Amino acid sequence: MEGVKKMMEEKCDCEKVLTQLKAIKSAIGGVMDEIIESQFCTDKKLLIKFKKYVKSN
Repeated sequence: MEGVKKMMEEKCDCEKVLTQLKAIKSAIGGVMDEIIESQFCTDKKLLIKFKKYVKSN
């Protein structure tokens, strides 16, 4: 996030900033998936529903 903040301060191209934000969002989504799987691994149906919910919001 500090890198994005620096890009904004330096008035970098909007497309480059958005690309970085998309990469950050993707990385956070991957970490969330791992946390969800480790917490809900005993109830597969609940896990699938929860993953769909997270991805849609």
